Amino acid sequence: MVIHVVSPGETPVSIAAQYGVIPTRMMRDNGYSPDTALVVGQSLVILFPDVTHIVQPGETITSISNQYGLSTNELFRNNYELGGRAALYPGQYLVISYRGEKLGPAYVSAYSYPFITDFVLRSSIPYLTYLIPFTYGISEQSGLVYLNDFRLINIANEYSVAPVMHLSTLTEQDVFSTERAARLLSSDTAINAVSQAILNNIKTKGYKGLDIDFEYLGAAQAENYVKFVQTVTNTLNAEGYPVWVALAPKISDTQPGLLYEGHDYAGLANAANYVFIMTYEWGYKYSSPQAVAPINSVRRVLDYAVTRIPPEKIFFGVPTYGYDWPLPYIKGETSATSISSVRAVDLAREYGAEIKFDEATQTPFFNYTDYFGIAHEVWFEDARSINVKLRLKNEYGFRGIGYWDLLRPFPQNWAVLNSLYNVALV
Repeated sequence: MVIHVVSPGETPVSIAAQYGVIPTRMMRDNGYSPDTALVVGQSLVILFPDVTHIVQPGETITSISNQYGLSTNELFRNNYELGGRAALYPGQYLVISYRGEKLGPAYVSAYSYPFITDFVLRSSIPYLTYLIPFTYGISEQSGLVYLNDFRLINIANEYSVAPVMHLSTLTEQDVFSTERAARLLSSDTAINAVSQAILNNIKTKGYKGLDIDFEYLGAAQAENYVKFVQTVTNTLNAEGYPVWVALAPKISDTQPGLLYEGHDYAGLANAANYVFIMTYEWGYKYSSPQAVAPINSVRRVLDYAVTRIPPEKIFFGVPTYGYDWPLPYIKGETSATSISSVRAVDLAREYGAEIKFDEATQTPFFNYTDYFGIAHEVWFEDARSINVKLRLKNEYGFRGIGYWDLLRPFPQNWAVLNSLYNVALV
């Protein structure tokens, strides 16, 4: 794998010729149609096929996978343009393997809302170990707020990807409730009842584990939260189900703030089987324009995390999106729009912007003025920023990578992930 940054005057044909690859295939590997105009400063993932196959009449995904000793998911991962779908046609060009040695195995998880489009879900799911539908909640009576998750579970099973139940304190009004969390965590009776309800739901739905994500707890609930996670873990582990707990991106034990004070890194890591660290949202909807997951800030969190948690228990978070801020930014008033990385490049192309790259945060960004004369600043993820982040898995010795979230298409991410790691299954 090579990551190429487009210079003025370059075209898909000239870039492909430089690396000795097929231009149409190169563009499709990056999620673009072959005739898409390039943007100065955009990145392209260049992949080098080793073994290829031309589809013959009567051949199927299964028969070709068996012929080369691959799983069907591996064949899908090597051919993003298939979209995770089994339909083939005679003469179709498939990549069986690429040149280059991988860094090793990685467990890969991703969150998804139930309303994700079928195309984006099926295109992405072959690259996963775990799919986590978002989210079950806690009711006013300390019971479960249920989720319409049947479609996501069924599709996960179709691809041999393990569905994992997600539990948060998100209410029916789509906000995290500190009050509901406190009510639950202060009652042993409620904790035991919820633990049993979780176990029953996991067995009924066919989930393979649980991810607990209680946010905005405050310091007063830190000890009770560890106790809750330990109780749930004991209940589920006895039946063979692992438990994750999601952690705010802290850099010290005493970091102030409602988001951080309720999360005791060491205590929660001891109580659960694994942790997921939410290393994203420095740049967010109401922040000033900045990178969503700046690598310098991400490293500060991870450097602290490994002093409190065994690295082999850690999944760290990777965002699949960016934000578009209207300017000037006014604190308390300006609201950014969440966009996919594909949409970001489309905006740069539409308005003739040059994409730049911030070395400190290892993140692309650009500015443009829209048709109404409003200035904008966009920060997003591309192949370069994703490559830097994904390599942290092996650098720190982490168990895996977790994506927030699958809702937006990001073909370059999957190309980089597939170049670096073999996706582990459970």
